[in-house]
Amino acid sequence: MQLSLVTVFLAVSSAAAFAPARVEMPSTALNMDRRAAFGQIATAGAVLAGIPSIASADGAVSKQTITKARGLYGDRIASLKSAVDAGDFAAVAEEKNAFILFNSGAYPGAKNKPMFTGAVKDTNKIFAAIRSGDKAALQSAYTSYVSTNEITALPILSSENGQGYSMDFDYKNRGKSGAIYVR
Repeated sequence: MQLSLVTVFLAVSSAAAFAPARVEMPSTALNMDRRAAFGQIATAGAVLAGIPSIASADGAVSKQTITKARGLYGDRIASLKSAVDAGDFAAVAEEKNAFILFNSGAYPGAKNKPMFTGAVKDTNKIFAAIRSGDKAALQSAYTSYVSTNEITALPILSSENGQGYSMDFDYKNRGKSGAIYVR
């Protein structure tokens, strides 16, 4: 839609530029006739229509986004302990995305590249153990992954024993740590 409007404005402004001009031009305060003013307005409109496509995001890497990734996906990984101890390969395989999202969210950017690479290698060991069906290798790889990446489960809170969040945008809001004191 915007592209077609820009195209129409450009066609009209170019047509106006090639139209015959009057020999006598009335003087204005800006010393500009209507045709030149319309051409400048159309050019400005075309430039403004193209500005939104120039914007780009930086990835929004901050301490809060790292904490959120560690809290959300780390809790999902920590809750797999009973499945790993029982040798439930399917339950661990279902949470593959939690491992991927934890690795990319907890270790973003170039300065965390060695830690990210190590976490990915440990994740690959976990899923290699799942593919081979080796329960002992799964337990060993999972324990190594959790200890190396310092993964802990979020605490279970209620309004009687603590407050887990203070605003609706907190990642703990709708989880087991999502308790808030209300008077």
